[in-house]
Amino acid sequence: MNLFLREMKSNRKSLIIWCFGILFMVVAGMGKYEGYSSASGQSINELMSSLPKSLQAMMGVGELDFSTPIGFYGMLFAYLLLMAAIHALMIGANIIAKEERDKTTEFLMAKPISRTRIVTAKLAAALVNVIIFNLVTLVLSVAMITKFNKVGDPIDVIYTLMAGMFILQLIFLVLGSAIAATIKKPKRAASIGTAILLIMYILSIAADLNHKLDGIKYVSPFKYYEAKRVLTDGALDPLFASISFVAIVGLLTATYIFYGKRDLNV
Repeated sequence: MNLFLREMKSNRKSLIIWCFGILFMVVAGMGKYEGYSSASGQSINELMSSLPKSLQAMMGVGELDFSTPIGFYGMLFAYLLLMAAIHALMIGANIIAKEERDKTTEFLMAKPISRTRIVTAKLAAALVNVIIFNLVTLVLSVAMITKFNKVGDPIDVIYTLMAGMFILQLIFLVLGSAIAATIKKPKRAASIGTAILLIMYILSIAADLNHKLDGIKYVSPFKYYEAKRVLTDGALDPLFASISFVAIVGLLTATYIFYGKRDLNV
């Protein structure tokens, strides 16, 4: 039994649906830029800056120049990050919990394969799904930004944004798998993980609304790779990248340890 291919096949339809969702989000989102760009760039920026602070935070508005395709994309990127995080968390949780959820654990355990190999095959399939999601987002983003980039502004920073998105995806992928491997009722892993994700997202908005809560940025991965930070610096923050690495390794280790020790529900 090739568990990797089995997992790829079972997640194929879901991946296609998510990719169409990204297609719609990028095309529709950047399509709005065409309408806004008919006005002067100053008018766009004035319109965005006149929004209430709460709306600016929810839309990811900060120091972005909305008169440029890259700046406008920065606002859209906040929603793409959220979609990428949800997808990664869901597949990480569901791919580990699937057999217990579907009552097919005996079939899996009857095969001559260790639990370590089971987790490795499952996470490898989840990783490929995440990579495909990221590449689809990258290709669509570059295509749409290039279409509207009439003045020839450099768009290399889009690759840095996608690198940040990929790290964020890895964080939530292993968060989902760690939750599924740890709790007694793995079928609840996706809902628990989603609740944690939404709390982190709300905290990232709260940090924008109140500068006294600036310390929250170390708790919410959504603050690590937000567009305004990356577009301003032109690179990923080494501190946040280091925190991400530690989180990924820790959660990945937890997945292997707890899945290997737990009594699986039949």
